[in-house]
Amino acid sequence: MLPTLKAAFALLSLLQLVSGTPVTSSHPQQALKEITTRIQAFNSEAQVPCNDTRVAQVPFTDPKLPEQELLCQAQVALTKVTMCKKIYEPLISNLKFLHGKRNCNLSDDNEIYLRHFLPALGNFTQGMFRRRGWAAQ
Repeated sequence: MLPTLKAAFALLSLLQLVSGTPVTSSHPQQALKEITTRIQAFNSEAQVPCNDTRVAQVPFTDPKLPEQELLCQAQVALTKVTMCKKIYEPLISNLKFLHGKRNCNLSDDNEIYLRHFLPALGNFTQGMFRRRGWAAQ
């Protein structure tokens, strides 16, 4: 099974490289899984790419805001990371797919480092898995 998984990942990476744009998921469960997997991969590295970049803080724990708004705010915050844009483009595309909105409100009043933002986003998307009854692996 491991060689098959490696081959599938290699094909997906090749497809992504050839197409020039990130491959986005066509199902919310897959998009959430891809977001959490990428964030876990970033966090397992010695240093998160562009970790000292400051981004707007998204209030993931605010129960008054709907998930769609928080996903939109996260997408807007990551879009402003210009130095590592290519690295974060798959996350941005999947977030955009999940929220489906064109605009959202995001204040730049409070900022945090990207190295703190990504784990918060990962926890939020894993929570979405649990609330929907999907198995987040």
